[in-house]
Amino acid sequence: MTTYKGTIGILTGGGDVPGLNPAIRAVTIRANREGYRVIGLRRGWAGLVDMVPDKDADNSINFQALDEDDEVNRAARTGGTFLHSSRTRPSHLPKDAVPTHLRHLYTDDINDATPTILKNLEYLGIDYLIPIGGDDTLSYAYRLHTEGVKVVAIPKTMDNDVPGTDYCIGFGTCVSRTIQMSHDLRSTAGSHERILVIEVFGRYAGFTALLPTMAGAADRCVIPEHEFDIGHLTELLVNDRIQNPSSYSVVLVSEGAAMSGKMSFESEGTDQYGHRRLGGIGDQVAARISDISAKYNNGTRVNVTSQRLGYMVRSGAPDALDSVAPMAFGNLAMDLVLKGTPGRLVGIQNGVYDSVSLDVVDGPHKVVDVEKYYNTDRLRPNYETFGGTPLFLS
Repeated sequence: MTTYKGTIGILTGGGDVPGLNPAIRAVTIRANREGYRVIGLRRGWAGLVDMVPDKDADNSINFQALDEDDEVNRAARTGGTFLHSSRTRPSHLPKDAVPTHLRHLYTDDINDATPTILKNLEYLGIDYLIPIGGDDTLSYAYRLHTEGVKVVAIPKTMDNDVPGTDYCIGFGTCVSRTIQMSHDLRSTAGSHERILVIEVFGRYAGFTALLPTMAGAADRCVIPEHEFDIGHLTELLVNDRIQNPSSYSVVLVSEGAAMSGKMSFESEGTDQYGHRRLGGIGDQVAARISDISAKYNNGTRVNVTSQRLGYMVRSGAPDALDSVAPMAFGNLAMDLVLKGTPGRLVGIQNGVYDSVSLDVVDGPHKVVDVEKYYNTDRLRPNYETFGGTPLFLS
């Protein structure tokens, strides 16, 4: 019978991004080789909510043992997360999300199932918990840390808005795909002499619009950090179109950008973290530009089209950066486990792999420094100097 130094639990929460599987692989291989057992907790926090702490119960959809086998190695070459994910928030669990075997315990409309999470972690014998997620997933990880659970967290989000790190898993692939797809869409924009509006991710932070625009993917970008005037944007894009020999122009619009002080939502409902589903700002911007474009184009209305990149930028295999950084993050997390240093968030600080106190996730989102990196008059990135600036402007 194998004797282990301890047991590590790992999970992925929130939206999927390329790079999650390489991080799982890195933790699993390093942990196994250091003498630790690894348990993959399935469907984010949902696996810990739904599991039945009984050796005779079928918990195959809730957790699984991980080792250096073909599944872990093969998965590392693919996108998404083979452990699956969810937006479950155990501290705010709706009554209809409470599993059958717990309904006698949680009868309120919204329930705090943290006692069950703690009980199940103890049942599994987990010594260290490594959650991979964005600010929502990690905010609950911080809650568990305050309850005494040994947590080492790994940041993941395409928006790159988790505080305490220059880089989050998924951001590199998102930017790469945004640049590629924006360039691909130029052919149809140019063929029809259009203004092209491309909606990209970015609820609170505009990095996914700012960096591709800086790389030449668009003429302008509008971001959540700065409320824009549609007339001013239209005037700029019409002039860009006139100046372009192919008679088209492109703007990237963050999904969280506010026009007339209002964000655009697909529905009224919220998830367990209180977020309404964003969407539609690109279509709204395109419609308004079309309506008023004649004012800035000698009385002639401009043909405008919009495209929402959406899940196309989060699907598929990771790019080079989202293959290498997750490997480093996973090993850095294991370094902290081996040192006996919980309560940390791994990441990149000033271009160097490092870690910070986990309580940083309990603070405000990381957002674009508008004064430094965004020209509010020209509605595009500042290009004046890059000396001493972070690689990802964050």
